[in-house]
Amino acid sequence: MQAASTFVNDRHDAETYDDRDGVSLGRIHIARTLRGDLEGTATAELLTAMTASGSAVYVAFDRIEGTLDGRRGSFVLHHRGIARPDGSFVNDGFVVADSATGELAGLRGTVRIVVAADGTHQLTLDYELEPAKGGEAPAEPDTDVGRR
Repeated sequence: MQAASTFVNDRHDAETYDDRDGVSLGRIHIARTLRGDLEGTATAELLTAMTASGSAVYVAFDRIEGTLDGRRGSFVLHHRGIARPDGSFVNDGFVVADSATGELAGLRGTVRIVVAADGTHQLTLDYELEPAKGGEAPAEPDTDVGRR
């Protein structure tokens, strides 16, 4: 299955903890609101490295709490990204194994984040989710057995 959502960063607190020899190492704490197939809020912690030439990388963990496919719970995403001096950006990530709670328990998947020119963030989650317990009605008994 696939879920697409946009998100905004409600809070973005950045701190540089090592800046020398043309490379800056930093930490960013972000609070996000997600809208779309995945609705909810997230807190994220990113570690970054940026060079004077414009190259940058990050590694991040987001704890997302909300609703996916009508089911409520939370899970942790681990993702990383690479920005090149030409402005191109690639990233990938995944749902941390066994991190999902509530009705999302058992969630597995991968994630991509794209940032549009206007700054809008689009998150795409390709995922698998166990069927909801008690979600399917039992099959009707076959009352025509033996009459065929």
